[in-house]
Amino acid sequence: MGKDMTYILAIDQGTTSTRAMIFDAEMRIVGTSQQEFTQQFPHSGWVEHDAIEIWDTVVSTCQNVLAKTEIAAKDIAGIGITNQRETVVIWDKSGTPIHNAIVWQDRRTADFCAQMRDEGFEEEVTSKTGLLMDPYFSSTKVKWLLDTVDGARAQADNGDILFGTIDSYLIYRLTNGARHVTDATNAARTMLYNIHDGTWDADICERLEIPQKMLPEVLDCAADFGVTDLLGSPIPILGVAGDQQAATIGQACFEAGMLKSTYGTGCFALINTGDTPVRSENRLLTTIAYQFDGKPTYALEGSIFVAGAVVQWLRDGMGMIQDAAETHAMAEMADPEQELYLVPAFTGLGAPHWDPHARGAVFGLTRNSGPNEFARAALESVGFQTRELLEAMQADMGDRTDAPVLRVDGGMTASNWAMQFLSDIIDAPVDRPEILETTALGVAWLAGSRAGIYPDQDGFSKAWALDRRFEPGMDSDTRKRRFKGWKDAIGRTLST
Repeated sequence: MGKDMTYILAIDQGTTSTRAMIFDAEMRIVGTSQQEFTQQFPHSGWVEHDAIEIWDTVVSTCQNVLAKTEIAAKDIAGIGITNQRETVVIWDKSGTPIHNAIVWQDRRTADFCAQMRDEGFEEEVTSKTGLLMDPYFSSTKVKWLLDTVDGARAQADNGDILFGTIDSYLIYRLTNGARHVTDATNAARTMLYNIHDGTWDADICERLEIPQKMLPEVLDCAADFGVTDLLGSPIPILGVAGDQQAATIGQACFEAGMLKSTYGTGCFALINTGDTPVRSENRLLTTIAYQFDGKPTYALEGSIFVAGAVVQWLRDGMGMIQDAAETHAMAEMADPEQELYLVPAFTGLGAPHWDPHARGAVFGLTRNSGPNEFARAALESVGFQTRELLEAMQADMGDRTDAPVLRVDGGMTASNWAMQFLSDIIDAPVDRPEILETTALGVAWLAGSRAGIYPDQDGFSKAWALDRRFEPGMDSDTRKRRFKGWKDAIGRTLST
């Protein structure tokens, strides 16, 4: 292809920050720009973002990474976008949001979801969407906005406002309003999309009073999403996937039974189930892992709401640390005789409990408990929660999967201590890849393969490279005792 058009720009729009990353023709990262944005908590259990502020961070990080690397926009072959999922934006035709974005962590519709469950609506929702009737997902947030914002419902009925997840909003802005689209993985998280038929579900939309004319067109993960001239030269947007599906792609989990877990703000474990959607009997989610050529590949997913966010809480909420990296050394220095359990149910509990009213707690405190013990308990909480997810997955998969090797990614995986404890408590190997930025890599590959500069699926799988494998070293009695202590702690925090 020559010197020109040999780079891919990946936009990774996360829950707490936005990153723009440039990958070269060999899928190596050559530049990164990152910018945090404001977290808004208007009421207990409510979480909002300013969508315009998010847009501004996308623009500035993209411009900054091009400037830092001295790469011209004309040399970018395509853009890939990955995003925080389920977060809701409703905007008018000018691209102006009618309200702050309501974030996936937000629990304001918990009572409405409980009412819908009591009325027997959850079975229909789960059978069609693979999801549970929980405020985590987009649909009830959309209904709340239409019911609450002055004039919103009339605007929606008239076709004057549009709904989208963050990817959809960014594409609309990037294309100057030319494209109102999303991909199948993001659509599958809205609780409005029938993952079996591949269509927006008319019955669910009607039940929640959401006009279908608000909803974006659904495309494959690698597709022509539109063209942006924001950076000075026209660049096609060629790849889109929600963050956890992007990480699944970036980890090359293309075979049924392959398993990955991402440790960012939350923790999300996905197991590829192939072309068969597996209905969970253990309150996991059935979802779309990725979709190529109109054909979805399915996954089971377990979602933990608080993973890296518990370390953030130690820093910002408790003032126990200055930097997340300190927790590694602190955990090593913690008193081995103290077995502290920190249940980080700050916004409820996700899979497999799905208790929006549970709240965080600490058990096992003594007079000698201090920052080191808190740091260790915070890191351990992520391992314990992961084991709960994996046990539920194995129960659902039955004989369809062998004992797992867990591929991990995300910021927390940089901690050898945390990854060793994870391997110990799940009693399975944990593989950390050379490229930890698998979420951005996943959409970079989607865009780059469609642009013709990256290898096909088989070639990408072969390029996956291991940094380190962590092997379990904890004796079985200790593992059983520690996990029993965790289960006891979780049981005490549940609201029912």
